[in-house]
Amino acid sequence: MKSAGKFCALAIVVFLLSWTSLARAQHKPKDAECLACHADPTLTTTDASGKTVSLTVDAEKLKQSIHGGMFSCVDCHKDVKSSPHEATPAKITCAQCHADQQAAYKHSFHATAKKPDGSPAATCVDCHGDAHTILPAADPKSPVSHSNIPATCGSCHGQKLLMQSTGGSSQVFVAYQDSVHGRAVKNGSQTAAVCTDCHGSHQILPANDARSLVNKFNVPATCGKCHADVQSVYMQSIHGHAVLRGNSLAPVCTDCHGIHTIKAPSNPNSSASDENLSSTTCTRCHQGVRLTQEFDVPGNRVSTYLDSYHGLASQGGSVVVANCASCHGVHNILPSSDPRSTINPANLDATCGQCHKGVTQNFTRYKVHVDVEGGRAMDKGTLAVRWIRWFYLPLILLVIGGMLLHNAVLWRAKAMARRRAMGPSVLRMTPNQRWQHLILLTSFFVLVVTGFALKYPDSWFAVALGLGEWWRSIIHRVAGVLLIGDGIYHVFYAVFTRDGRRLVRDLLPTPKDALDAWGTMLFYLGLRNRKPKFGRFSYAEKAEYWALVWGTALMAITGIMLWAKVSVGNLLARWWVDAATAVHFYEAILATLAILVWHFYQVFFDPDVYPMNWAWRDGKMSVEHYKQEHELDTETLAETDAEAAAEPNPAAANDTGNKPESRPEHE
Repeated sequence: MKSAGKFCALAIVVFLLSWTSLARAQHKPKDAECLACHADPTLTTTDASGKTVSLTVDAEKLKQSIHGGMFSCVDCHKDVKSSPHEATPAKITCAQCHADQQAAYKHSFHATAKKPDGSPAATCVDCHGDAHTILPAADPKSPVSHSNIPATCGSCHGQKLLMQSTGGSSQVFVAYQDSVHGRAVKNGSQTAAVCTDCHGSHQILPANDARSLVNKFNVPATCGKCHADVQSVYMQSIHGHAVLRGNSLAPVCTDCHGIHTIKAPSNPNSSASDENLSSTTCTRCHQGVRLTQEFDVPGNRVSTYLDSYHGLASQGGSVVVANCASCHGVHNILPSSDPRSTINPANLDATCGQCHKGVTQNFTRYKVHVDVEGGRAMDKGTLAVRWIRWFYLPLILLVIGGMLLHNAVLWRAKAMARRRAMGPSVLRMTPNQRWQHLILLTSFFVLVVTGFALKYPDSWFAVALGLGEWWRSIIHRVAGVLLIGDGIYHVFYAVFTRDGRRLVRDLLPTPKDALDAWGTMLFYLGLRNRKPKFGRFSYAEKAEYWALVWGTALMAITGIMLWAKVSVGNLLARWWVDAATAVHFYEAILATLAILVWHFYQVFFDPDVYPMNWAWRDGKMSVEHYKQEHELDTETLAETDAEAAAEPNPAAANDTGNKPESRPEHE
């Protein structure tokens, strides 16, 4: 009996303990119990990386959040069975409730792209905020409300270094802010497109994914969500049909309007503005040969337009002259064979009549894009223009060439006669100096033409040169070697010869040169009665000489650096080559303009030396002119007087005291 009593007592104890445990297991902690600890602002823990993480929950914000009115704490933290809990709760996932969104996110770019630390590029909390404070999208304070989407996406996509680390660019966010969509959202629009309207929300995919909303073939439908009327018209156009056939070369909305940089067509910077349609936007496809080769679409459409009155007036700044869209339409572009096309022969009267009132089919039936340079068109207008062109080009060459030859013969004869009548002369340049000058002149102009032909391959002088890049580079480098060699020789000439040392000594600048320059300006402006007197070389000649020395040295150094760019780039930082390229180019411009403006004036355009200063050819200058220009060069003038005194005078030797026999006045 006693044993039975002990057994009953033990059974009762076991039952009570089991019932207590079961009751405790079935008890779910209330939110108030959780917040009793988690409302403490000092409550923190340490994550796996050692970073301190706050465990504080704002009770008021939790109550206002979308989760606060629907769930209790343990609905999400299902592993929390008691309060307080000893084990750290497992990290919750949104997929517990949002399985569809998680499945879409799993394949998105945000999930597959990684940050430098290996974590996903963006997670739920990056866009929606902390789980305890998530607000519905309709709430203006929500990060995913329509007005806040650009700022939310920009928190990552606006960071340059972060975007570079994931292979992206922060420029797209900057561009969007200045776009027509971005400005509309900033001004309070609730309908203007934001990031999620074009890219999607959870299943954001790269553009090369066929499922992506911004994949080329899906762009019309994506834009059509807002611009349904435009999409309907576009899909019936020649471009829309090409896209439906899978033609990746056909333009979609973003090809013409831009992507993140979309601006209103009235904005001059918009790719769809009247100013840019013909020069930039349509040119991308309709000027090259790619469409012609693959789809037999006529090429040179833009160049023939630009050669017409419409194109020329447009380039001249006209904002009312017809452009591509004026004739072909905007979104409703159709082939001319389509009866609905604005360029169908039956509709041309109305199309052209928008500007040219009263036109008839007699005016509109001929081609607008007249291509006379090898085009295949055989219409009467093109043939007429082509024959006229072939007639006039040889005629112009023959007539103007004959005029040039005629005038050259007369100019040479008259110039030589004037040169012979010069009278006594002064030796201005020795034969050695003239040879140096000739090599310098020749190599300089060869360098100018072949150098700028590389920078401006479409210029008239590059076309006239008619050389391929290999020959151009060879000729340019040979001329460069000649110029450098001429410069090195001049240094030896200036150091080791008497004439060279005197030349450099006389060319050295002095304080008087500055006064002479100022005095010359005052004299020729009529503010001073006397012109300054110069020595063997004036301030202008000295300035030109030393500028030539500096420019030749600089061009030689940078030219050699560019010739040996690999060695220079290996020896120095790569930017030295870029800097040498810039210096070489701009110094070439400076030198060329200096020769044309400064040196050519002194040699050709100065009225005192007309038709030219012949010293470069025979080294001579008339004594009379030399005395006027270089009055202070007593050494040269003294040598000239001595030479003149030493020369025999035939007239004096034959003088018998009688006057020469008179001759008829008009003999």
